Amino acid sequence: MEPRGAYTAERAAALSGVPKSTIHYWARQNILVPSVSPERVKLWSYGDLMALRTIYWLRQTKQDPSGREVPRTAMKAIRRALREIAALKLDLWNEDGAPRVAVDRSGGIVIEHNGNAQRPGGQSILDADMLDLLAPFASREGLHGPDLSAPRPRLRIVPGKLGGSPHILHTRLESQALGALAESGLEQAKIYRLYPDVDRAAIEDALDLERQLAQNLQPALAA
Repeated sequence: MEPRGAYTAERAAALSGVPKSTIHYWARQNILVPSVSPERVKLWSYGDLMALRTIYWLRQTKQDPSGREVPRTAMKAIRRALREIAALKLDLWNEDGAPRVAVDRSGGIVIEHNGNAQRPGGQSILDADMLDLLAPFASREGLHGPDLSAPRPRLRIVPGKLGGSPHILHTRLESQALGALAESGLEQAKIYRLYPDVDRAAIEDALDLERQLAQNLQPALAA
């Protein structure tokens, strides 16, 4: 998979829901080296965001439906999952949606596209305990990563557009740019006037997302 998207550590943490300190630790330990730029400034790809969620979830102890503890997934299986994520075809992602991508406890990646759920090799899957890698994601540290395809109803993330930056649907207006205006102290009414052709509800979605992403960095900064 050609790396698409480019996220700093702060942005990768805020979007994935995995603490920044953990992301840096995994990079140092060669568990997940940022695929866009492994040196300063380190940059993680869109696929890396899914990989970060995969590692975090598989390395947590879990419970099965009967309440019994399920041990953490072995690193061998995790590395298998990372290889399968790296092989995903990100050209399936577009403004109109994206395939759903999930991982099971054994580290197997499942892709659901046009109503069909299959493993990358084409094998049909059975019902299993899986994590949807694009769905909203919460960590034990209190971070809440948004949906990685439609983080808000009027926003989209497309790996091959605007460096994978969340943006208002069918525009090139990034939520991060709008959030920066609000962070600088510009009143919301004035932001509306700067973009008279943009639906106000879409601007509100963008500002709401940026507030969530900023909140995600607070526990890491306080640690």
